[in-house]
Amino acid sequence: MGDIETIYEDLDTEEVSLEEFRAAVESKVEQMGGLADEETAAMLIAHELEDGQVSGLADVEPGMDEVSVTAKVINVGELRTFERDDPDQPEGQVINADVADETGRLRVSFWDEMASAAESDLEAGQVLNINGRPKDGYDGVEVTVDQVEPAPDTEIEVTLTEEYRVSDLTLGASDVTLLGEVLATEPVRTFDRDDGSEGKVSNVLVGDETGRVRVTLWDDQADQAEAFEPHEVVEVIDGYIRERDGRLELHVGDRGAINRTDAEVSYVPDTTDIEAVELDETVDIAGVVRSADPKRTFDRDDGSEGQVRNVRVQDETDDIRVALWGEKADVDLGPGDEVLFVDVAIQDGWQDDLEASANWQSTIVLLEDGVESSDGAAESEPTGETDTGLSAFADGSSPATSTESTTESESQDGEEVEFTGVVVQARDPVILDDGERTVTLRTEVDAELGEELTVRGELADGTLDPDAVE
Repeated sequence: MGDIETIYEDLDTEEVSLEEFRAAVESKVEQMGGLADEETAAMLIAHELEDGQVSGLADVEPGMDEVSVTAKVINVGELRTFERDDPDQPEGQVINADVADETGRLRVSFWDEMASAAESDLEAGQVLNINGRPKDGYDGVEVTVDQVEPAPDTEIEVTLTEEYRVSDLTLGASDVTLLGEVLATEPVRTFDRDDGSEGKVSNVLVGDETGRVRVTLWDDQADQAEAFEPHEVVEVIDGYIRERDGRLELHVGDRGAINRTDAEVSYVPDTTDIEAVELDETVDIAGVVRSADPKRTFDRDDGSEGQVRNVRVQDETDDIRVALWGEKADVDLGPGDEVLFVDVAIQDGWQDDLEASANWQSTIVLLEDGVESSDGAAESEPTGETDTGLSAFADGSSPATSTESTTESESQDGEEVEFTGVVVQARDPVILDDGERTVTLRTEVDAELGEELTVRGELADGTLDPDAVE
């Protein structure tokens, strides 16, 4: 066996025949003008082929020089023509198609003569062997096709989807139509592009029976986010999937749209029980607000002012403090509200308890009809009624009507108490938290953030007038 055959056998590929490999080697020798013999040229060709080998569409990245993939055609776009920069050149043509395999989807583009052939010969359901050059396109990764041939004997198990549910979304999907219930919206933000123009972006969190997804609206579509109200149903048209921080997002640009619809869609939260959350997880939790502390401000290291507000949320398994940071602290939450916290980070809290942090990546959703699990059972089912008219919790206690939880064991306002808590605000005024409630000290106390203090004195309206501080 010659050197060329040996190198070819080491490739372990079925996509390039030995004859095609020989022809590529001869072309490479001629291209290099005698600077490489056949063995060297064969090794160079083998290296190029290995670089282009991927196990599936999900492995295709814009930085690759060339790839060879086998995929099923999902849909075929319309043939478009355009004028070239050189007026002496003929008019250009391009047609795009979405292809998929078991690992993902991406868009492929056919240009000029190949575009004309694709318009007449390409149709959904075909399986193709595609060689091309990946790049970062409008809808994610896009491959400019250099060579293509049918692969009728190859089976690829991909469902052709006309209307998606959240659970159907995969990286690389485009032309996505999805119905969803609006869970929350975010304000429009502006930014400067590299070319000096101003862009706009906003987000809408939508969900259906299978899950929820963040919809990112760009430029002309961005203003629509502020027009939607929670629990309205919308239809996303011609969206495309991108990945951010390990999560899929549905993006809508100039070619897409998001509109209200009369269709019926209900989101069913797939939440983590509070008793099951673990340190360093990012989870969705839902429950009833048991108590809500006042918002407080603080100075950051860079001199800017921040704000935070703590609420305690309870489901049928346990309760947890949720820290609402930045703009999240302005959300109108109070005892008795049924709420879903999306993408909250579980961190170490005061007194070695876990707490949930709702930061800029999180979303707060007020629920209309109670907190339901994926099997339809209410997680915070009322167990009775109190004099305040609010539903009682699963453990029989009632939501607090002020910023602290009231139980039979707690001291009433105006009584002498001993309170031990951690300093969560060190000045103007000093605020202590014992994991269940917060109290404000009426007089100035020399305290450090995070320090544990025991205070004795008279408690009235959530404010403690200290007689002694230890």
